Amino acid sequence: MTAPPLSKQDLRERAFRTLNQLPPFSPTLSRLLASLAKEDVFLKEIAAIIEKDTVLTGHVLKLVNSVLYARSGTINSVRHAVSILGLNKLRNVALSLSVARMWKSVKTPRIWSQGAFNLHSVATAVMADQLAQRLRVRYPEGAFTAGLLHAVGKLMIAIGLPEQYEMILATYQDSSKLTMEETEYFHIGCCHTELGAAALGEWKLPADIQEAVGNQHDPRPDQDGVMDLSGLLLVAHRVVNRLDVMIPACASQIEGTAETVLAEAGLKEEAGRILGEFQSEFGAMRGFF
Repeated sequence: MTAPPLSKQDLRERAFRTLNQLPPFSPTLSRLLASLAKEDVFLKEIAAIIEKDTVLTGHVLKLVNSVLYARSGTINSVRHAVSILGLNKLRNVALSLSVARMWKSVKTPRIWSQGAFNLHSVATAVMADQLAQRLRVRYPEGAFTAGLLHAVGKLMIAIGLPEQYEMILATYQDSSKLTMEETEYFHIGCCHTELGAAALGEWKLPADIQEAVGNQHDPRPDQDGVMDLSGLLLVAHRVVNRLDVMIPACASQIEGTAETVLAEAGLKEEAGRILGEFQSEFGAMRGFF
């Protein structure tokens, strides 16, 4: 006897339960994420967290000794790396490497590319951080983490509802009118931004980061000339997609250039420098993913 098809409510509940299928955070990642909620974090505190993880320490030192950050002489300690990268950059690097390592144990369907997902996530994080340094934005220190985790809801759908995920992609790729979010609602009654925000809530990330991920495709309006973090996240996402750093199965036909998107955000004069710095930083990091 064939089981009756699941309702959208059943599918929605199953999608949210996927949180239980994601791997647990390492102690290092938990401490790094917890530091985002603190108003005062000291360099030595972040260095101490990283130094307790020998694999992460090795990767951080390899990156800081790469062409991007190379100085005369070899950097051979995390404390020295702190003086080169600074607190935020060091934490961003450590978060990226820790999250990518966590995802390695996730079982995904054949149509899903974990490598492409990791690269797209890191690229969006790097670009969001670049933009946050140049635009007036609410909670700029959360830009990198919001970018790094902005697509976790898509991963949850792929893991928890692999059959429906393939249907979503097929419908989306065959349609010239539906957005990805509309397609997801059609098939499973929820969308990846809802799932992502729920995941960040469970992980107790700052509310600004949760809201940015949840509203990334319908950002809140600027207030008194200050961009909401959700708006910055959307700009970063649009830029990296135009640089062809995207999740292939989720890609749609894209018009315009990265320079055009940056100009629309008021960064026309700085577009060349932003893209150059992005390529340098992302190029140094992508080898780890």
